Amino acid sequence: MHLIDTTDFDRRVVGDVLRRQAAVIGDAPFLLADDVVLTFEAVNRRTDELAAGLASLGIGPGNPVALFLENSLDFVLVALAANKLGAAWIPTNTAYKGEWLRDTLVDGGAPVLVVDSSMLGRVADVAADIPAKHVVVRGGDTTRLSGRSVSHFEELAVDGASDPGISVSAGDLSAVMWTSGTTGRSKGVMQTHSAWLACADIFVQARDTRPGDVFYCCVPLFNSGGWVLNVFCGLVAGLPVAIDPGFSVRTFWDRCRHYRATQIVTLGAMHMYLWQAPAGPADADNPVRVAGFVPLPAELTEPMKERFGLEFIWQGFGQSEVMPMAITSRDGTWSPGSCGVARPDLDVRILDEQGAEVVVGEVGEICVRPHRPGVMFSGYYGRPDDTLAAFADLWYHSGDLGRLNGQGELFFVDRAADYMRHKGRNVSSFEIERVFLAHPAVAEAAAHGVPADELASEDEIKVCVVLRSGETVTEAELARFVNDRAPYYFVPRYIELLGELPHTPTERVQKFRLRQRGVTAATWDRHAAGFTVTRDS
Repeated sequence: MHLIDTTDFDRRVVGDVLRRQAAVIGDAPFLLADDVVLTFEAVNRRTDELAAGLASLGIGPGNPVALFLENSLDFVLVALAANKLGAAWIPTNTAYKGEWLRDTLVDGGAPVLVVDSSMLGRVADVAADIPAKHVVVRGGDTTRLSGRSVSHFEELAVDGASDPGISVSAGDLSAVMWTSGTTGRSKGVMQTHSAWLACADIFVQARDTRPGDVFYCCVPLFNSGGWVLNVFCGLVAGLPVAIDPGFSVRTFWDRCRHYRATQIVTLGAMHMYLWQAPAGPADADNPVRVAGFVPLPAELTEPMKERFGLEFIWQGFGQSEVMPMAITSRDGTWSPGSCGVARPDLDVRILDEQGAEVVVGEVGEICVRPHRPGVMFSGYYGRPDDTLAAFADLWYHSGDLGRLNGQGELFFVDRAADYMRHKGRNVSSFEIERVFLAHPAVAEAAAHGVPADELASEDEIKVCVVLRSGETVTEAELARFVNDRAPYYFVPRYIELLGELPHTPTERVQKFRLRQRGVTAATWDRHAAGFTVTRDS
């Protein structure tokens, strides 16, 4: 382990940190995939060669490079190579096709697109509209794309090329990461070199990182978490990062054993799938020491530590825009459900709709200001109006609701867009979902509002439920379960059993699609069913 000091703003440059690690611990492993091991020196050398290839396609300082790739070593290498040129890389969600793919590539405006051959057909479908003049195809056939300059990724690197020698600043754009699209069309979050590395340093410290640790990455690299929680943690700490194509419940722990991974991160529902898998005697027989299961119901923390043999499970709260805003650490004592305290380089406040700070314990919008430069995103790519709106009153307004306790611990309450106004009460979809998820037959639950007939500003509550495989339960039984365990107003008027919920590829539920779906012929209505809610006595 060789931890790079990131306190000097001017030295927070991705290519510079890679060069420094290669010079000091060049023979140490950095990137792992299956049985392939690339040292820091090998990565430094290979990114120089790929940078020369990108430069031959006209890429230089300030140019964007679009990446439409599955997780791989090549994904990481070409991104780091672009940064050495002072260029920015813009990854695209690998589930995108048609209009979503076209809009993302058009909004990115990149003259060069690097794509896996398995996804080339989707690019061909929108090729007439996208700005890429040159397409670099990784693996397979390139003949499915016409009307563009096309080459093989395997030919991109210039063997023996030296460092490009381009001056890159900490405040320069490193990447554009598209938001997950849970509330509508994605926005491009601009990440500077400084922001990546400052955030990675926070995670390295909070996660109790030690010599000998190995980070395991199976979250998508088109997602900010794949980079700041894995690749850049490894880069800053001088430790290995194992990269797999994706997440699998069946093979997850075997892959951790293969890489001897000690540090893992799962996001959204990934860890819940691990928890719901049948327990076995070998569950704790793995090398993992520290896990970030984000978010995790507080009541599962100790059971998951015991079942999987973990020393520490950390929690945090953040977005692509600010990663993280708050985080727990191993040396603290945390309240149940806490996301930890604000990182030292941020001021985190809870503000009301008028921009005034609320009293301790009250719910409001989570808002952030930096204490030093270059520690959060620099705006939305090509969308200055959205950037200005997000930074109203010189605070970044997250769009998420939370509260602080007297010890400064942050508690997430809900997305502002998902918070419901029901019969004069503010009701958290997050809290309602937690009650449904406590039912042994329920795999997933998503609560959202349906406009009330009586008053447009009020909501009726609807919960969409996915049952575990082989389980059966009626809507009325679910409603009674909630009524017996939660405030009576948590009992939704509407319940609908679905085969699946609409997810982003990062496993976040797209509630705006559920709201658009509304009440259907398959929706159970407690009023029509004559279900009687029992009020608290």
